[in-house]
Amino acid sequence: MENGAAPTPRPVIVAIDGPSGTGKSSTSKAVAAQLGLSYLDTGAQYRAITWWMVTNGIDLEDPTAIAAVAGKPEIVSGTDPAAPTITVDGVDVSGPIRTQEVTSKVSAVSAVPEVRTRITELQRSLAAAAEHGIVVEGRDIGTTVLPDADLKIFLTASPEARAARRSGELKGADVHATREALIKRDAADSSRKTSPLAKADDAIEVDTTELTLAQVIECVVTLVEEKRAGK
Repeated sequence: MENGAAPTPRPVIVAIDGPSGTGKSSTSKAVAAQLGLSYLDTGAQYRAITWWMVTNGIDLEDPTAIAAVAGKPEIVSGTDPAAPTITVDGVDVSGPIRTQEVTSKVSAVSAVPEVRTRITELQRSLAAAAEHGIVVEGRDIGTTVLPDADLKIFLTASPEARAARRSGELKGADVHATREALIKRDAADSSRKTSPLAKADDAIEVDTTELTLAQVIECVVTLVEEKRAGK
């Protein structure tokens, strides 16, 4: 090309799935930032709709009640990996959605088919609108939300490693209790009828147990660059 300019990389859609504590969010944000891609934390969207349900007094023991209001909240996700945002009806909920109350209820809300349909539509529209491509992280991206993603990655780690990381994030939480909570969440997410947590047949599995975050990021960046280059 003229002046030795490098060709513009083609847009690429990257799906990164896996259970909590495997490094999905940190990896996905860093990879997106490094490669100039958009970034979407789909878990934040499920947390957001759960927060709305809790705030509005919806009976979370009643799937019918959840389904009836699944379309009401307006959820908007900012996709800048350097400063991802999430609002519900214009309110910044990036902090409130990380509370233990929301965390303990998100599996019940996200298991309702009407909720998954609503959020999946949001996710697909954001992926389609990403001009240069996007890194989408979650639990059913490669299998359900974006089954035609250019690259699918499934992050794993031992329960012990995941619990240690998550308790560190939660500033001194009990590691044993965190491990039990993670295992319970895995079971709920993997056994739900609608879009369970699962590894896509064509996903590349990356075990992060013995890897530093920098090593995981480097591994995923390499995989994306190889995909862009048509390897």
